[in-house]
Amino acid sequence: MGNLQLRLKIFFVVLVVSMVSGTVGFMFIEKLTLSDAFYFSIVTISTVGYGDIHPATQAGKFLVIILIICGVGTFLGVIANATEMIINRREKQIRQQKTNMVVGTFFSEIGTRLLTIFTAFDPRSKTMGKDLKMTQNWSKKEFFAAKRCIQSYDFSVDIHSSDLEALKHFLKEKGNSMLRYLENPALLEHESFTDLLRAIIHLRDEFLYRTDFRRLPDSDYKHLSKDMQRAYRRLVYQWLDYMIYLKNNYPYLFHLALRTNPFDSEASPIVT
Repeated sequence: MGNLQLRLKIFFVVLVVSMVSGTVGFMFIEKLTLSDAFYFSIVTISTVGYGDIHPATQAGKFLVIILIICGVGTFLGVIANATEMIINRREKQIRQQKTNMVVGTFFSEIGTRLLTIFTAFDPRSKTMGKDLKMTQNWSKKEFFAAKRCIQSYDFSVDIHSSDLEALKHFLKEKGNSMLRYLENPALLEHESFTDLLRAIIHLRDEFLYRTDFRRLPDSDYKHLSKDMQRAYRRLVYQWLDYMIYLKNNYPYLFHLALRTNPFDSEASPIVT
C-alpha cells in the first residue's frame, strides 16, 4: 500500500506539472485565454480531443506532442493507481471483517473463559479489574486510559493459588480449536493475535507434558508461571482491542461482552 501511494503521488505531481505547463504554453504560444488554454490541456491529456481547438503554430503542435507523450501516460497512471488503491482498501476492509469474526469466535469459545481462569491465578486481578470494569457509555478516552493502565501491569501469577489441573483440562479440550484458529488464513496479517495463539498453544503443550503438578521443582513452577504470564498478558491486550471493536461496531455484542466481563465480579449474562 505504501508503494502504491508513493506511485500515485508521483503520477499526480507529474500530471499537475504537465497541465500547468501545457496551460501556460498554450497561453503564450497559441495566444489562448486561460480558460481555453486549460481546456485545451485537459482534452489533450485525457485524449478526448473534441477538435474545436487545435494548435495553429509549429511550436503549439510540438507542445501538444510533448503533452501527449508525458501527460496521457501520467493521466492513465493516476486513474489506474487510484482504482487499484480503492480496490485494495476494500479488500483490506473485507479481510479485517473476516479477521474480527474469527477473533470474536475465539473469545466466545475460548478467550473469555481462559481469562476467567487466568484471573484466578492473579493475586492482583481485582486491581486490574477496577480499570477494566467497563460500562455501555465508555468513550475513546476511557478505553485509552484502560490501555495505558494495563501497559504498566505486571500480570503476575501465583501458580499455587488455583487449580492447575482444571487449566490443563481446558487447554487440552480446546487444543484442536486453537490449532484451527492458527491455520485460518484470515489471521495471516494479524500478527499480535497469532502471537497470542502461539503463546496459548505453547502453554498447553507445557501442561500436557506434566502428569502431576504436585511434584514439580520450584524451577519448573517458575517456568510455567512465565508461560502463563506471557499468554495472560497477550490475551488481555487482545481482549481489550476486541472490546473497543465491539463498542464501535456492534453495540449489542458489546452489551453481551460487558455482561460476561471476566474482570467484573458483578457481571452476569442474565439481564436484570
